Amino acid sequence: MNVRRSAAALAAVGVLAAAAPAVAASPSPEPSQALPSGLYGTADPKYDGVWRQSLALLAQHRSGVEPATKAVDWLAGQQCASGAFAAFRAEPGKACDTKLMVDTNSTAVAAQALSALGDHDAEVGKAVSWLKSVQNKDGGWGYAPGGASDANSTSVVIGALAAAGDGPGKVLKAGKSPYDALLKLALPCDKGGAFAFQPDKKGELAANADATAAAVVGARGMGMVSAKAGAKSAAACTDSSPGPERAAANGAAYLAKAVAKDGYLTSVLPGAKDQPDYGNTADAVVALAVQNGSAAAQGPLKWLEKNSAGWAEKSGPAAYAQLILAADAAGADPRHFGGRDLVALLGATGPAPRSGKAAGAEERRTESEDADSGTSVWWIVGVGLVAGVGIGFLLSGRKKRQP
Repeated sequence: MNVRRSAAALAAVGVLAAAAPAVAASPSPEPSQALPSGLYGTADPKYDGVWRQSLALLAQHRSGVEPATKAVDWLAGQQCASGAFAAFRAEPGKACDTKLMVDTNSTAVAAQALSALGDHDAEVGKAVSWLKSVQNKDGGWGYAPGGASDANSTSVVIGALAAAGDGPGKVLKAGKSPYDALLKLALPCDKGGAFAFQPDKKGELAANADATAAAVVGARGMGMVSAKAGAKSAAACTDSSPGPERAAANGAAYLAKAVAKDGYLTSVLPGAKDQPDYGNTADAVVALAVQNGSAAAQGPLKWLEKNSAGWAEKSGPAAYAQLILAADAAGADPRHFGGRDLVALLGATGPAPRSGKAAGAEERRTESEDADSGTSVWWIVGVGLVAGVGIGFLLSGRKKRQP
């Protein structure tokens, strides 16, 4: 479940580059722009404000931390009257209009966060109602309303439905459920058992590790609120008894093979060598733990413990949250993760929480102290290829080469 924008998301706003990615304007806010005091991170929230805020709140909640009231209020205040969320609204007091690009990913992740925190039934209900209103006839969702269904977007919406208490399998459009949409994107075992992000222009499916990690969790009917280590199970791929649970098991088998050698998944920029993709590796940790038990996730989890510190520091709150969610799903302690307290590090990027053990979160860093923190790299505009900065969990659209 990845927070960076990619091909589908960028195409939806008309900025998709046809060749190598072009770096957009500086991700740091302009000096005249004041960041909301309730927002986590110091980077420009234009492309990920709701996403990173939601992940931060979810990670704190799962760590036993009660987030700051103003942080929760900021997220709730981003919602449009329709129930939808955009990536970021600079003027939340201004009514949403047709020029504002709302999306399923921001809406679904915000619904999960607000559901987990409680006391936001109205907001969650409106968000879920909007998501249902834009469900595609194949049962799934694309990043933008009406866009072709993809595995990442469909899976994050499944998480929102589950968090709201709506059985995903009962949410139908033209007789199709979200699970039907995911199964259409599942490859048979002779092609690895992975999930594709979307069919290509010829209608063919290509294995995508990022989409697979998302879809394994989604096919199990889980999301960021509920993803926990399951019972130990065999990881072998088989085409017998087709269905969402079998597809999830096959996807986990693919991921296990992908991380077996080095302990991580890879990403690549055009003209560059493959390199570790930290966020998508964290996605794989969650997926493997959910499907095959915590022991199956220990390889990539240990790799992240040893190697993710620099990435998380540069990428900011969503990265810390991603690691916390991965550690928690796999049964590890995020407060003792490779010698670091991820909960405290996340807390230090935003307003001090109301309660809970979050040492080091008493004071928020100023923008000048760490202008490069936050998600200052991942939203490079292009074809969705951002090296080494995948901050997992589903901000859809990554048509990138995977192992």
